[in-house]
Amino acid sequence: KRAVLDAIGPVEDKKVLEIACGTGRFTVMLAERGADIVGLDISGPMLQQGRQKARDAGVSDRLEFMRGDAGRLPFPDDHFDTVFAMRFFHLADTPATFLSELRRVAKEQVFFDTFNARSTRSVYNWLLPMGSHLYTRRDVETLLDGADLRLVDAEHDWILPYGFYRKIPGAIAGPVRSLDTTLGDSPVGDYLASVSYWNARVE
Repeated sequence: KRAVLDAIGPVEDKKVLEIACGTGRFTVMLAERGADIVGLDISGPMLQQGRQKARDAGVSDRLEFMRGDAGRLPFPDDHFDTVFAMRFFHLADTPATFLSELRRVAKEQVFFDTFNARSTRSVYNWLLPMGSHLYTRRDVETLLDGADLRLVDAEHDWILPYGFYRKIPGAIAGPVRSLDTTLGDSPVGDYLASVSYWNARVE
């Protein structure tokens, strides 16, 4: 949440699109903060959960959930102030196509995250059922150049992958996360971080 809020900033009355919104965790959060937001996902059941979350939060009038393909977005050019995608690009089979489409419908900002090729994730990535596409900084810079996007900021986090913390007791997770954060606030931590957040502007 912090990464999204820090990157996007004040959202009141902004037109925002979230790609691969899932059950609407971020979609609802930004609607609560005043965004005029659309959440798009390929999964109908996940979108239904998102609609229920929006009703429970009382923000159904400020957002729309839509089923669709991120490679063929049903919106005109420059339609949204901000377009963002979290936990999406590691599963993208044609990332250049997707990023170009995000850029097409964005007027100002595109924000997304990737899993880092130099992180601990690379050790076990091949064991995962679906695997993950892991990126180097050069990979991302190439994608941004191809989509006519300019990188304005990059943040790196989670030396130990986020999923690790869901597998250990909370009493242990807190201190380990504190150490992770301390190490992360260093050049070595940036290099080894499992997740990178990329904040780009439309050229």
